[in-house]
Amino acid sequence: MPGRRHDRQPAKRRRVAAFAVVVLGVALAAGGCDRPSSSASSAGVLQTGFWHAQITLPGGDIEAGIELGRGGDGYVASLINGQERVPIDEVRYEDGELLLGFPAFNNEIRARLVGGRLEGELILTKRYGRTQSMPFVATHGAALSKATDAPAGADVSGRWAVTFNEPDGSVSPSIGEFSQRGSRLFGTFLHPNGDYRYLSGHVRGRSFRLSTFDGAHAFVFDGEVDGDRIRNGNFWSGTEWHQTWSARRDPSVELPDAYSRTWLKPGYRRFEFSFPNHEGETVSIDDERFAGKVLVITLAGTWCPNCHDEARFMAPLYEKYRSKGLEVVALMYEHFENREVAARQVVRFRDKFDIGYETLLAGISSKTDAAATLPSLNAVLAFPTTIFVDRSGRVRRIHTGFSGPGTGEHYAALTAEITAFIDELLAEPADLIGSVGADGEAGD
Repeated sequence: MPGRRHDRQPAKRRRVAAFAVVVLGVALAAGGCDRPSSSASSAGVLQTGFWHAQITLPGGDIEAGIELGRGGDGYVASLINGQERVPIDEVRYEDGELLLGFPAFNNEIRARLVGGRLEGELILTKRYGRTQSMPFVATHGAALSKATDAPAGADVSGRWAVTFNEPDGSVSPSIGEFSQRGSRLFGTFLHPNGDYRYLSGHVRGRSFRLSTFDGAHAFVFDGEVDGDRIRNGNFWSGTEWHQTWSARRDPSVELPDAYSRTWLKPGYRRFEFSFPNHEGETVSIDDERFAGKVLVITLAGTWCPNCHDEARFMAPLYEKYRSKGLEVVALMYEHFENREVAARQVVRFRDKFDIGYETLLAGISSKTDAAATLPSLNAVLAFPTTIFVDRSGRVRRIHTGFSGPGTGEHYAALTAEITAFIDELLAEPADLIGSVGADGEAGD
């Protein structure tokens, strides 16, 4: 996704947040004392069940659902994000203060129970530890959306050729795929660098709005339908990133070939890396453990939802194929320059997906800076970027971006394609594979 600037958290908020951490640190033990009832909110006890949440961005509101329940000595929760349900890893509640934490993304919601309603903020952590804050409110038991048979007005369903206008004056071609049930709208944008997650929203006359919050990104899209065109489109990510966009209906539109955008530069015969893992041990492609193995290298980051999608797929695939000669290494480009802080984030990421392969601390989460650490590549265009190396050390393919589950059939096709190609590479004996050509470019 495009780079974004982010504001720093005001000093006063940091002091308040630090105090809240101390207060909420004992929440689990106290939070499980009383059973919620119809008058629970007035007594300061958080009601279980469905909460309708709104997160306010400069360009409009994100609608989401939060399902709260009891578990052990405290609360458990999940986030309802369109057609997706996301477990919330940290739930703490004490004295009317609620923390919903997404530690693998290093983001959180903090809210206070006021008159039966939760009021607070979503805090997103960005590059170099800078934060963005957005107002958050949630109402217990309120419906997430209006009836699906409500009059919709325009028809937004189908496949659209989309143009996002970049701040530098360039354009970024993408694809919008939407389905519509009455006034309810679902779908996503497919971008050459990845997808924009599970989106949901409403159509109102000729206008529509789509949004998402999945624990990582906070997105709002809107636009106006004019026949087979979408005009006056706006895209907000968090509090600062804003783009305009437009689209035309085109059922045959395609993205650029994901295997043709990243390659080894002329003169480079192989891909190389050498970085420390989260325990401080340096790991290199020249290590004996990788000799004669099929190696998949992914450029990733814990802040990146598409990287989470890839890890959710790759972690079990590695366990299935490691005995057959597969190795996987993730080069992690984090928001934090401090190595200890970055390592903690990587450990959280490993724990979330039960990752058994190496995850190395490769640098900061800037594509330009990442490219400087990997001089053999023509560029780093996306996180993730996935490099496939055969048993003889030859780069066979490089895939830019990743289409996650929010893209439906595209995710199914990509994961099947990757699995089939790894099967093919594992079936090749190292001594029968041709040497790298003089230009060092990837390819079969």
